[in-house]
Amino acid sequence: MLEPLFVLLGLLVLAIPVCVIGLMIGQSALKSRLAQAERDLVKLKNALDNVKPGSGPGASKTPTGALANTAPQPAAISAPVSRAPKPPKLPPRPAAPAQPPKPAAPERPSPVGDALAKFGPWLQENWFYAVSALSLALAGVFLVQYGMENGLLPPRARVAAALAFGAALIGVGEYIRRRFGDAEENTTAYLPSVFSGAGIVTLFGVILSARMLYGLIDGNAAMAGMVIVAVIALVLGWLYGPLLAAVGVIGAFGAPVVLSSSNSDATGLFAYFVIVAALGLGVDTIRRWGWVSALTMVLAYLSGWGLAATSGNYQVWAAQVYLMVLALLAIVVPARSVWPDHSGPTVSLGLLAKLRTEHEAAVWPQFPTLLAFGSVAASSISLLGFFGEGTGEAWLSIAGLAGLTVLLIVWSHKARALQDVAAFPALAFLAAVWMQPELRLGLHHNFAQAYTENPEAAFPKTVTILVVLATIISATAAWRSLRDGKLRTLWAAAAAIYAPGIAMLVEISWAPAEVIGAYPWALHAAGLAAFMAVLAERFARRDGVDRLRTSFVLMSVLSCMAFAFVIVLSAAALTVALAVTVVAAAAMDRRWTLPPMALFIAAGVVTLGYRLTVDPGIDAGRFGPLSEMLLAYGGTLVAFIAALWLLGARERPLAQVILDSAAWSTGGMFATLLIFRGIDAKVGATTTDSHWALGLYATIWLGVALAQVQRLPLGGRLRQLRWALTGLFGLIGVGSLWMGATVANPLIANGATNNVIGLPVFNTLAAAYLLPALLLGVGVLRLRGLERRMRLGMIAVAAALVALWVLLVVRHLWQGGEAMNLSHGVGEPELYSYTIGLLLIGAGLFYQSLARRSAKMRKAGLIVIGLAVAKVFLVDISGLEGLTRVFSLLVLGLSLAVLAWLNRWAQDRYGVPNAGRDERGGQPPELPDAAPEN
Repeated sequence: MLEPLFVLLGLLVLAIPVCVIGLMIGQSALKSRLAQAERDLVKLKNALDNVKPGSGPGASKTPTGALANTAPQPAAISAPVSRAPKPPKLPPRPAAPAQPPKPAAPERPSPVGDALAKFGPWLQENWFYAVSALSLALAGVFLVQYGMENGLLPPRARVAAALAFGAALIGVGEYIRRRFGDAEENTTAYLPSVFSGAGIVTLFGVILSARMLYGLIDGNAAMAGMVIVAVIALVLGWLYGPLLAAVGVIGAFGAPVVLSSSNSDATGLFAYFVIVAALGLGVDTIRRWGWVSALTMVLAYLSGWGLAATSGNYQVWAAQVYLMVLALLAIVVPARSVWPDHSGPTVSLGLLAKLRTEHEAAVWPQFPTLLAFGSVAASSISLLGFFGEGTGEAWLSIAGLAGLTVLLIVWSHKARALQDVAAFPALAFLAAVWMQPELRLGLHHNFAQAYTENPEAAFPKTVTILVVLATIISATAAWRSLRDGKLRTLWAAAAAIYAPGIAMLVEISWAPAEVIGAYPWALHAAGLAAFMAVLAERFARRDGVDRLRTSFVLMSVLSCMAFAFVIVLSAAALTVALAVTVVAAAAMDRRWTLPPMALFIAAGVVTLGYRLTVDPGIDAGRFGPLSEMLLAYGGTLVAFIAALWLLGARERPLAQVILDSAAWSTGGMFATLLIFRGIDAKVGATTTDSHWALGLYATIWLGVALAQVQRLPLGGRLRQLRWALTGLFGLIGVGSLWMGATVANPLIANGATNNVIGLPVFNTLAAAYLLPALLLGVGVLRLRGLERRMRLGMIAVAAALVALWVLLVVRHLWQGGEAMNLSHGVGEPELYSYTIGLLLIGAGLFYQSLARRSAKMRKAGLIVIGLAVAKVFLVDISGLEGLTRVFSLLVLGLSLAVLAWLNRWAQDRYGVPNAGRDERGGQPPELPDAAPEN
């Protein structure tokens, strides 16, 4: 029986802080006015103290510049006029020390912080007001309880007595306000609010007792009575101040707590909460207290969440509608207009300003903007929690979020401060689409089971409705872009992105093609492409020369087309279709000058690079059908070259560099895969760990790495990512080279998979070692912006690969493809061939050094010749016999003699530097002659 009493006590405890804060705010206003009056009095007193009499009767100004007696004086006076003695000269005043810079003005405290700072002193002085209100309220409650415990009066009489007591308290408060006043300067300040507030709480308690203790009235009558009491409290709040308004709001929201635990349907409480919220906001929209509106909305959301969490006796749809209505009330009521006109900055801009500067000059949004922003955010997030187990509830949340998005986009046309509010329901719509399949809730479950449970079921329209809703949102954003001036570009971008984004999210999370088929689902993407084409026409007609908005929707058209291709085409056909969209973007840029198309081209090239190397990737090009490989890689290469040609007349450095690098890397992959497939056909088997397979894989990945290196000069935020990709691809390529030169080297490896296949020179050795060396050499020649260390490293690796290739070619000439392993020994002709090969290489380098006048190449040639000399004396003399040994030494001597003569001849003819000459090719500089004597 005491549960209602405990509930009322809790309500009173909640009401006291609000009452105290309201009184404190009024008290602080009085103190501010008194402090200002004191400052004005001090200024006036200082001004009067500074007014001094003049030094003579003719003085016209006081020392402070105030006007004195200005009456005309006689022209001559017979009596002599005594002059005041001159004051003694004072020593010069020492220079004042330099003043330190003034500290920055402290940041102005927030209203909440200022209120909390003044709360303690006010409570120490006025605590008796709060105690008085609590005592009077408890008196009314205990009146009912006493009558019940002692049976003095029948229940109806007890309730009537308590009602009369509450009404009497309100009457006393109103009498004091009218007779003696309620202003801060009156001796009866706060007393009217104390008596009337206690009467309001008493009336709420009486209605609860009539419902819960005696059962005299049903739930509808109890709710009607509480609405009447809330209206009385709010009307009195207009007259008294925020204290009574807060008491009414707290009492109205807190009273139904007991009713929610009953067995009756609690759905009607949501309507009751809406009425109380509207009344609370209605009071504040006239008086502009601010914190009363904040209190109203906080209690409205807490009440709705609490009712949904604690009571199962309610309809889910009522909670969803309640959340949507709360968001609309927070926008409409403070604006006092059907069309909001919130001015000032948006919340997002205010947050950015606060993050960028701590100065108090940073503009912060106005309170109605913050209230609308917070309410829309709370409703949007809350709607995600009310999907329920049925499809109807899920659809209501989806439709509610879409409707809020469209409504806020239209509504915020005149409200500049609400430009970013529509982002909350729009993002919540995205989250709802993503969450449905993950949580296996109503929408997705119904969609996925459409044909499983009933093969003859009608065509499921779930994804169609989702795409239509997203299209409506995009259309509304486009309408806003056509009407808005400052933010038209942002609205156009939103229109171009939102609907295709929803469709792609559905594809990722729902897999609709498995239920409705690939072609019907692809028609959705085609419809989006047609819709975006219509928007492109509208933007182009409106903008004329400025085609930024047109570029956005045209990129969306191409994306939707690519999305349709993804759904219906095979892997190779999809790759070619995506390449065609890149060419189309370049053609549009060439025809209509659309610079943003460079971004689409870059994204398309990256997507195609991923498809060619990863998914379906290199293995699909090697092991898949030849026709699909030719179509995918050859078609993409042609598309890149065509797009590059189309952009030739435009200044598009981003697109041109990316296309050029992609064309080179794709061409390299295409040629490498043709070699791959040719060797596979020759061998009759496919391997991935042979020397030639590792070399070809290395060629592909090194080519992709060099494409990233070519893009490094573009700079920007992606530079670090490009460096990371260069390192990753280069590591894969170098690792494959290392495996091919060591573990899979025909000199070391055993097994038929590492036999050399092909003719001398033109065989798998060239694919394994010469091809990657040529790639690195071409990279050094093409990429002029390479760092010195990277350039030297690439040259060193290429030279090592060429040397290894020459060594293996010589052995293949003498041993054949099946006896490359060193276990078969080395014959005299083969050993002598290495000497001849070293001499030829050294001679070639030496000759090139003379022709190019390169000291570095000359040193390299001398090193190779030195190796040949060392081999002859250390290996050939002991390994060769008879005339072969003699012939080896003879050839070595003659070769060195010819090289010495050639060196001398080049020095005389070209001035090539040697030990006795300077590095520039001339004679050593001579000492200057002695200076002539004067």
